[in-house]
Amino acid sequence: MVYHPIKTGIRTVSSAVGGMVRETVLPAGVDVTKPLIPPLRTPTAADNDEAYGKLAYDLYSDTVTLPTEAMRKAMAEAVCADEVHQVHPPTVLFQEQIAQLTGKEAALFMPSGTLSNQLALHLHILQACGPASVLCDQRAHVYQFETGGMAYHSRAATQTVAPSNGHHLTLEDVQQHATIEEDQHYSLTRVISLENTLNGLVFPQEEIGRISAWAREQGLAMHLDGARLWNAAAETGLSLAELCAPFDTVSLCLSKGLGAPVGSILVGPRAMIERARKFRKLFGAGMRQLGVLTAAAHVAVHDTFPQLRRTHDLARRCAHMLAARGIPLTVPCETNMVWFDAVAAGYDPDEIAQRAKALDPPMTVRCPRMVFHYQIRDDAVERLAGILDAMDASKKTE
Repeated sequence: MVYHPIKTGIRTVSSAVGGMVRETVLPAGVDVTKPLIPPLRTPTAADNDEAYGKLAYDLYSDTVTLPTEAMRKAMAEAVCADEVHQVHPPTVLFQEQIAQLTGKEAALFMPSGTLSNQLALHLHILQACGPASVLCDQRAHVYQFETGGMAYHSRAATQTVAPSNGHHLTLEDVQQHATIEEDQHYSLTRVISLENTLNGLVFPQEEIGRISAWAREQGLAMHLDGARLWNAAAETGLSLAELCAPFDTVSLCLSKGLGAPVGSILVGPRAMIERARKFRKLFGAGMRQLGVLTAAAHVAVHDTFPQLRRTHDLARRCAHMLAARGIPLTVPCETNMVWFDAVAAGYDPDEIAQRAKALDPPMTVRCPRMVFHYQIRDDAVERLAGILDAMDASKKTE
């Protein structure tokens, strides 16, 4: 390929294809002394006020939080080094602190909870050396919302179980559905994956202990999707070490309830975490200057955890307000989620959402779930009650 610059700054490219020479006209070459794109637009104070104002009434999820000033400051001041080569002391220290908090030997930062869960399950399944199944709740995130990762990445079957009590899996549920006897027709259960919290419900620790003790007797691995385990700890008062003790591996999200911009962290035995590091790289998630993210995560764990009980209290206030208006809850409100059936009480979910959006500042309300995060303002419940009052008044005038 030969370039032929001409006076106009246009260049042509000659190429031989099938014995024929073709001339293609291209734009002028890049001026390597100038930036390739315009400068970054710095958000104004009004932009920030608008974003954080909307966030204060956004009940869509606890994933919508924005970094605090303390997080931004920590990110800006972070001294970074190449984490792939494990030469960044602050990141190493953060991982060690989380490992100590959870009572595990080691921890590894991950860019997402999905990757954290899937790598842990993948490593457990690799140890099976043959067809394997993962048993989990039919509502579990690892089954419902991780794009079929267990089948795609690990070639594992999934045994999904509906809890007989409607709340959480019991040992009897697990025993009834697990495949532990060798049979040529079935893949053996190799991993039991639980979730705490699930749909805002706290998994009773006593029942987890029963399941774990039986799993150990059968030689089964135990994994916990603890994306919102921080909420379970805040609600029950149990330490993270107590909550994690029955499990071989645990994934904890840093960007949901705690509000870090990015990340989850996987904890477990040192040998398994070292293997997870290699597979993290294999999956394309080795990260270089990771200190920017772990600095924000450190602030999130330090600053946000003490605020989680307030989000539970707000959710309960909301649940009581809905119940007082005859709107049934479809799931008990135990932490920061409110599941409700507006239609059963004669309210149009779309109208609720539209009226909420029309407020100043707007609210984001979606049926059938509302999630309270630590940046929600205290008057969010009263504003929602006002929407329902307005809808009631509108019905009376029809």
